[in-house]
Amino acid sequence: MIGVAAWVFVFSDKHRNRAFMSETMTIGFIGLGVMGGPMARHLASKGHRVKAYNRTASRAQEWQAAQDKLGHNTMIAATPGEAASDCDIVISCVGNDDDLAQVLEGSDGALAAMSSGALLIDHTTVSARKARDIAELARQLGIDALDAPVSGGQAGAENGALAIMCGGSGKAFSRAEPIMQAYGKRIVHVGQAGAGQTTKMANQMCIAGVLGGLSEAIRLVQASGIDSGKVLEAISGGAAQSWQMENRWQTMVEGEFDFGFAVDWMRKDLAYALEEADRLGLESPVTKLVDQFYGDIQTLDGGRQDTSSLIRRLPEGNAQ
Repeated sequence: MIGVAAWVFVFSDKHRNRAFMSETMTIGFIGLGVMGGPMARHLASKGHRVKAYNRTASRAQEWQAAQDKLGHNTMIAATPGEAASDCDIVISCVGNDDDLAQVLEGSDGALAAMSSGALLIDHTTVSARKARDIAELARQLGIDALDAPVSGGQAGAENGALAIMCGGSGKAFSRAEPIMQAYGKRIVHVGQAGAGQTTKMANQMCIAGVLGGLSEAIRLVQASGIDSGKVLEAISGGAAQSWQMENRWQTMVEGEFDFGFAVDWMRKDLAYALEEADRLGLESPVTKLVDQFYGDIQTLDGGRQDTSSLIRRLPEGNAQ
């Protein structure tokens, strides 16, 4: 049985989150790429004022023009610090460890411009080590920080249906969750600083392994001369079923590889996963092998193709 005090706490916490969700606020958003751009747009569509910064100025200008057409209250900042100033919440979504350091650290970085008590939500996929370092820098400044990498690709960002895995304090997560609901469908607090990044590493390891097996299975079917559509129908409802099978089987058969998340980015993510596994004294032979396979795709000038292009390294064989 829950005591009165506990019920009061639960009610108060939910009430606070509802109030926080309905409040219109100024949000700094750093990084307007294929993921960050749609996420920032979702925030603006909820009535928030979004101060955005992007290192490539032309992309920022294109994003701003699109927001103007939608009637959103947005503006472009000249530096990360300008985007972060006078904001209770700052969100970043850039490329890698070095990119994140560039926009968050230093005299023009976002952290230096944020006030004590502000909240940083970082959606960049970086190393767990970098996430822990940023969390410590933020703590020293009195800033709550959440490492919150996302999964779901460009389509998930566009549709506001991302999976978000979060590392940081319970307080930081409680403050961030209502905001992330603008573009997140599944939002899970998995642990302390760095835990979100470790979860994303596990996510990428799973995807890489599945695509390796899927590539070989498709080539087997093609070489056998069986109708690949019938095979998909037969096996996609059983234990072999996966998101990759349902969404990429047919496009892999047809040789279409323009679906957002690039091989170059997957290799970056797998490098972080292998680094963390090594730190923990673990072996990851499948991940290491598939990472090498993705290296083969890069040598075939496929670095900007999506991760399902892994099948390109396998010859089709001879149909029987």
